[in-house]
Parts: sequence; C-alpha cells; structure tokens
Amino acid sequence: MTQQEFSAENKLHSKRMARELAMQFLFECDMLQVMPEFVRWESFFEQIREEHGLRDNRFARKSREYAEELFTGVAVHLDEIDDTIRAQSENWDFARLATVDRNVMRVAVFEMLFKDDVPPVVSINEAVEIAMDYSGEKAGSFINGVLNGVKNNLSRSPRESGAAE
Repeated sequence: MTQQEFSAENKLHSKRMARELAMQFLFECDMLQVMPEFVRWESFFEQIREEHGLRDNRFARKSREYAEELFTGVAVHLDEIDDTIRAQSENWDFARLATVDRNVMRVAVFEMLFKDDVPPVVSINEAVEIAMDYSGEKAGSFINGVLNGVKNNLSRSPRESGAAE
C-alpha cells in the first residue's frame, strides 16, 4: 500500500486507507493475541510509513486519525461487535474465521453500529473490496452476506448517514 495506490487517480481516499490500516493493525494484534493500544499503534504506523513511503501530509494525517478512531472503537466495543458477527454467521465457528476476514468485518460492523456519519452500504462495500484484496473473492462474498445481515437489523437507513446535517 503506497500513497500512490491511494491517489485520487484510483478513486481511493483517506477513509479507505484508514480502514485498511485499522484492519491490518487489528490483524496484527489478533495474531499476537494482544489488545490494540496506542504504543503498539505508533510503532505499527511508523513501520508502514517507512515501508511504503507515506509522506507527512493531509492525506496521511486524515488516514491515520480515522484508523485510530476505528481500531479504538473496535477495541472498546469488541464483545458487542463479535457477538453481532457471530449472530450473522451461523454455522461458522467464529474462532475459525480467517483472521483477515474477522478483522475486516470488525471494522465494518463498528462503522455500522457506531458511526452514524457512514452509510452502512458504504461500510459493506469497502469491507468487501478490502476482503477481496487481502483474502480473496470467496471471502468477499462471505463478508457481504454477513454484513448484509447486520445491515438488515439496523434501525437506520442503509443508504444514508444518520448524522445531523
């Protein structure tokens, strides 16, 4: 993931990069069996900056800020988020879900449940695209099904943000 890959030319934006960063960080924490924390995040983000040549500009700052909001929100609401995923993934052992898929869904479910300014269909579409990039087409289909189940149980419109105008 380079800054160039997230350019306007590719129609990607800082929130997409943030979702990917949050998923990658949550994946790392999941694999290490540790809770996400800012000290670990600082190290993770610096490594990403160095490896991918991210500059210190508005794009990178917005991406970082939103990624921090996402992984912090997932950590705070982890039990509720995981219970929501479990409820929509019947016949699947949650612990056996691919770590990438589980963390892609965690980010999307956090947005759907707690980020009224993000329409649920946006969270779903972003999660499916990220899953297909990192895990494959079958994962995208599975995640789409699970997240559509979550969306169908929401009390807000799936296509509109709930934020006050």
